[in-house]
Amino acid sequence: MKFPTDLVAARHDTPLGPMLLAATGRGLAGLWFEGQRHHPDASAWALAPQDHPVIAAARRQLDEYFGGQRTAFDLPLDLQGGTPFQRAVWQALLAIPTGQRTSYAVLSQRIGRPAAVRAVGAAVGRNPVSIVVPCHRVVGTDGSLTGYAGGLERKTALLRLEGAAR
Repeated sequence: MKFPTDLVAARHDTPLGPMLLAATGRGLAGLWFEGQRHHPDASAWALAPQDHPVIAAARRQLDEYFGGQRTAFDLPLDLQGGTPFQRAVWQALLAIPTGQRTSYAVLSQRIGRPAAVRAVGAAVGRNPVSIVVPCHRVVGTDGSLTGYAGGLERKTALLRLEGAAR
């Protein structure tokens, strides 16, 4: 992932653990659980001011989501750090409705690359904006819970919160 130079970051506590939020002037560019796979080194990133509009909106909407008062996010996104293929996969993730699941195979068909199931899985795993870009809604073809960069316990909890756990 290539991160823009105007990135600012902040931490936010959630019921599933602390998260790192990152934004540019264009939108939310990152949302990672601390310690998850592919967590970037944010030590050189500037701290976001308390009133940063994107960070403040993301914090509020995350709190509403975890409180059961929000099922969809309304945030500008800045996903320019991904490759064109990754961005296509991340856009397809945004189309998965709350409370629903899909498989990697179905996702690869939706982006017009039915033979690219493994590449789709890799792009899903590199999603920089977890929860908001709902990679946790992707499961194995047989419905099994497969990898999640934030951990399978969190994936289970997120699906349960959305009413999609089995």
